[in-house]
Amino acid sequence: MRQFTGYDDAKKTAEFSAQGKLPAGAYVCKILNVKYEEGKDGFSDRIVLQLDIAEGEYADFYAKQYENNPNEDKKWKGVARIYVPNDDGSEKDGWTKKRFAQWTASFEKSNNGFLWAWDETKLKGLIIGIVFGETGTVINGRNVVYTEPRFPVEVERVRQGKAPEAKFVKKNGYEDAPKTSDDDFMKIPDTDEEAIPF
Repeated sequence: MRQFTGYDDAKKTAEFSAQGKLPAGAYVCKILNVKYEEGKDGFSDRIVLQLDIAEGEYADFYAKQYENNPNEDKKWKGVARIYVPNDDGSEKDGWTKKRFAQWTASFEKSNNGFLWAWDETKLKGLIIGIVFGETGTVINGRNVVYTEPRFPVEVERVRQGKAPEAKFVKKNGYEDAPKTSDDDFMKIPDTDEEAIPF
């Protein structure tokens, strides 16, 4: 049999689709890159973390996903965002301060000798525990389920299996229904607000 044209690309696409999504759960992650973004349209400033899974069965998950993605406009999917408080005294700002402190405390407890000193660039190369949870949304009229980073925890809690679980989150009118395929999570469009800067 003679090989048809486009076989290598088709094979790469099939391997990429078969990889599936990261299961919900807690993982030890390594921070590969850090960027500070100023907020737009009323959104807070944020620290954007490019990360990958550092240990266990799913180590290098996002690197493999990126490498095997045959699309020309591929983007790194392992991203977490730390929202920076506006310091305006609002109830929302109080919640943002608590979440920000949860991130910095988790970094300090996970990296011996590290102390948060208001320089986000120092987070590059550190490890941290992150709990990932599933999110259901509707895109182009279809139910789509994907996994995303939810909150930080100390690395030792992940290693000991003591990290809490993340609840399933519904967005954009998602209704409980079976997904059409495991690779639907890859079809989530990037918006200007959520564009990945790496």
